[in-house]
Amino acid sequence: MASRRSSNRQHYEEDPFTDLLFNALMGFTMLLFLTLLFLNPPSKKTGLIDTKAEFIITTTWPDGSEDDIDTWVEGGDGDVVWFRHPDAGQMHLDRDDRGIANDTITVNGQKIINPLNQEVVTLRGKAPGEYTVNINNYKSTTKGPVPVQVNVVKVNPVLRVIYYDTLQLTRQGEEKTAVRFTVTPDGNVINVNTLQKSLVKSRD
Repeated sequence: MASRRSSNRQHYEEDPFTDLLFNALMGFTMLLFLTLLFLNPPSKKTGLIDTKAEFIITTTWPDGSEDDIDTWVEGGDGDVVWFRHPDAGQMHLDRDDRGIANDTITVNGQKIINPLNQEVVTLRGKAPGEYTVNINNYKSTTKGPVPVQVNVVKVNPVLRVIYYDTLQLTRQGEEKTAVRFTVTPDGNVINVNTLQKSLVKSRD
């Protein structure tokens, strides 16, 4: 009988030590997991795209419009971004928006229309030289005037609007210069003006 009591007493004395050891092991495992998480952050996945931009140029025309408005941007080195040449050095045209023509997608057998008409050009550097931003009425379906908003923003080191205005394109094939500006070697913007300069004809 005494032996049995001794065995039970030994069992109860070992339980607190086992619990303490288990808790310590769990704490160590958690610390190890957190350490590995910080050493390998999820943002380092393959395929991550750096979206940093120095300038953002946005061209917008009425939602749902069938008219095809194009954005043309000439960089400081004389190269031009447009729908057939969407990448040029540090300039990039994200999408050739052709009005309602390419704003339809099919999801689960149903057609969904995105009415937004917008093109965005990003400048991912401050290459010195003169930049020219033009808009072109590539295809007029409505056969009427199209109000086109053009916005040029310098992002770094602080947000600054370089240009913002609405221009009217009245006919198919019409091209207008929205704005021209010069980027200095130290990254400043000077000589903002609206002197007209054709970019489309030079690519015909």
